Amino acid sequence: MKLGVLTGITGLTGASLLSHLASEEELEASGNKIKLLTPDGKVVEVDAKNINKYPEAHITPTESRKGIPNRKFVMVIDLAKCNNARKCVEACQREHQLDKHEEFMKVQLIRDNEEGAPYWFPKPCFHCDEPPCVTVCPTGATFKRDDGIVLVDNDRCIGCKFCMTSCPYSARSFNWGHKDKFENTDQPYSPETSVPASEGTVMKCDFCPDLLRQGELPHCAKACPMGVIYFGDKNEDLVTNGVETVRFSQLIKDRGGYRHLEHLGTKPNVYYLPPVNRQFPLERGFEIDEEILERYDNVPEVQEYKAKNNKDLSS
Repeated sequence: MKLGVLTGITGLTGASLLSHLASEEELEASGNKIKLLTPDGKVVEVDAKNINKYPEAHITPTESRKGIPNRKFVMVIDLAKCNNARKCVEACQREHQLDKHEEFMKVQLIRDNEEGAPYWFPKPCFHCDEPPCVTVCPTGATFKRDDGIVLVDNDRCIGCKFCMTSCPYSARSFNWGHKDKFENTDQPYSPETSVPASEGTVMKCDFCPDLLRQGELPHCAKACPMGVIYFGDKNEDLVTNGVETVRFSQLIKDRGGYRHLEHLGTKPNVYYLPPVNRQFPLERGFEIDEEILERYDNVPEVQEYKAKNNKDLSS
């Protein structure tokens, strides 16, 4: 039974040997039950105290290039659930020590055509199988691992910005000047955490491989209150948003999943589920601070929302 649950855990987290069950004699029950999927497709409940993780270990820049063996990480974003809560953005900024204007995860307001309605579109780095950023990097600072993750090693980055100009998704940003946080000595630098960053180097979404090694979801997926972001292992055909665990292939098939700008041939490892039968009205996403709302000023629905609110306030 324990062996089956262990295999189920590694399937859910998308990382081999990242979690193991401690003996019942060692730990007391917490009363908090966690549902896990066993290899034969059965759902079982395990007490949270009985799930033990290997301690976090620092991964050096050299070690970070190896990736996690036998894994192919994939992200699925359900556009029908997104209401621009921005918790994914905030969690990513906090854990990667980003400034307010620096966003690895961007939430855009997309409108496919004049007749269609706009919808919220979270956009991380796509960790492409054919990444042009890796091809053009002259120093090997940008590299792709066997587990599908594309990282930046700022120890090697010379700030040429070739990777930024080659990325069709505008997923990268540049550290133009020195900041006090770059001198953080609380932890040694690793491309797997992107912390501390460095002046004159490129940075981007990294899929949080430091968390994956511990059997946890990326910060954005853990923080989303709507369960928008699923993450998992394509090899094991499992993805989870922390609440439900589903077969990746079946989810893409049943919901008509697609990849953004797939015609470019980059083969992204981020998939989208169309915004069909949306669970929240678009206006819910306008309930954000004015500075961020101004980004969407050219959208008629936003203009109407602002006009209505201003009228309500003045009446």
